[in-house]
Amino acid sequence: MKHFYLTLSLFAIGSLQAQEKIDTAAITQAARLIDLTFTAPEKDSMADGLNDNLQHYRKMHQLSIPNDLAYPFAFNPAPHGMVAPVKQTAINWNIPANVTLPADRNELAFYSLLDLASLIKYKKISSVALTTFFLDRLKKWGDTLECVITLTPELALAQAREADELTKKGIYKGPLHGIPYGLKDLFAVKGYKTTWGSVPYKDQVIDEDAFVYTQLKKAGAVLCAKLTLGELAYADLWFGGRTRNPWNLQLGSSGSSAGSASATVAGLLPFAIGTETWGSIVSPSHTCGATGLRPTFGSVSRSGAMVLSWSLDKAGPICRSAADAAVVFYYLKGTDGKDASAITRAFNYTGKADFRKLRIAYAGNYFKNLPAAAPQWGVLETLRKAGATIKEVNFPDSAIYPFNIMDVVISSESAAAFDELTRSNQDDLIRRQDKNFWPNSFRGSRFIPAVEYINANRHRSTLIENLNAFTRQYDVIIVPTFSGNQLAMTNLTGHPVVVFPVGFNQNGLPASITLLGNLYEEATILAVAKAYQEATNFHKVHPEKFKQ
Repeated sequence: MKHFYLTLSLFAIGSLQAQEKIDTAAITQAARLIDLTFTAPEKDSMADGLNDNLQHYRKMHQLSIPNDLAYPFAFNPAPHGMVAPVKQTAINWNIPANVTLPADRNELAFYSLLDLASLIKYKKISSVALTTFFLDRLKKWGDTLECVITLTPELALAQAREADELTKKGIYKGPLHGIPYGLKDLFAVKGYKTTWGSVPYKDQVIDEDAFVYTQLKKAGAVLCAKLTLGELAYADLWFGGRTRNPWNLQLGSSGSSAGSASATVAGLLPFAIGTETWGSIVSPSHTCGATGLRPTFGSVSRSGAMVLSWSLDKAGPICRSAADAAVVFYYLKGTDGKDASAITRAFNYTGKADFRKLRIAYAGNYFKNLPAAAPQWGVLETLRKAGATIKEVNFPDSAIYPFNIMDVVISSESAAAFDELTRSNQDDLIRRQDKNFWPNSFRGSRFIPAVEYINANRHRSTLIENLNAFTRQYDVIIVPTFSGNQLAMTNLTGHPVVVFPVGFNQNGLPASITLLGNLYEEATILAVAKAYQEATNFHKVHPEKFKQ
């Protein structure tokens, strides 16, 4: 991969002035940072070894270590004895045959994926016409929402023409054939900038096509735009502004998959791809009222994507319905062998929830903190009316999560991923410089000992065993989206979730619920979400401003 960014001077890095040797006084001060004490003889004995280590580090620091340099260890979320399913059965997507174009063309903006697929498949609209329609919406509303970094009209129209030519020849690739979409701008596409939303990288061009992009291209999807993300995948502030909430333009869309959620909910695109490390699909989906799927860790290769955390990063679809998310995930999943953690696995989706057999629970200890009028209570009532038996359980929060494992893991890995940014002082260019943002986190995380990082992950292995022992008692666990520690816990364990709108709060903003599933069981939680959406219409309520 070729990077054209960061005017680093390796000479400057390598020519660090000789510093005084580490002595016992320095060891005394350093030990305070890692909760240890040593005797005077112990410190005296350590000094030579620490000075030797320092020389090794300085030699290492003379070598380039870009974000894409591989980490040769793979995180596996499966507890001992669990094997991911690999036998894929054929899926009938049930593309309807009787879909018609709307009298008001603007309504096309909010058609489902399968309805758009019907229009393409049965030649009621060409991919070029559909792509042009969404490109026009991106041009009209992209600046309003501050959700677009790079439009890709030449690429999009070329891909749309190719889709139309195949359709004319009787070749139809499936429900994403000729369908426009957007990518979070941390996925590389040859010939286009991949900015990571950040000032130091705003002119970066990566000579690689990300796996996510190649998968969707293979499925016939049409890339129309690279969408905003919070700077280096944090929140919704990026180098060009702040991505807006389609329901209230005075508010942000949350992040970090900010543009993906905002553009999808506003009907600027039928769907988009986001990523999550610790809430970056869940949070903007909740805030904007999208349906977001965070798949089981390792389901989608992250090659060609910005690394924030090797053991936490995941890619997934942000859509307007669970049915749409199922389609996109099916074509998204897989591996190219370039991501050590990614696997080939099955996704046997039927879209049918058999409530006579499904074991469904809700986290009573989380729900009890909700107001009686909170929309999330209605989810339980709706599913019960659909035939579900729902058991109240206590989600095992602090009982199996005794300290903040997440903070140690994500801080250590992200600081390593952006080592060059910190060492070059290019981190000074990042817009936010407060103590709660990346530059300060990257700096402070340099003082996390490797021993503590490894031990935090050993405790993580216990968390994996304990949480899986709990979740395997059920097929679906219903939790309020931001309740307790479950968001951190389930990201650490790699569990899949689907988050979707269930109404509006007193301020007129979307409210959401989260369905937690077992590892590799996205099909189940998506089927239950689909059943809920078939019984309600919250996912079909769109911001008035963007209906034109």
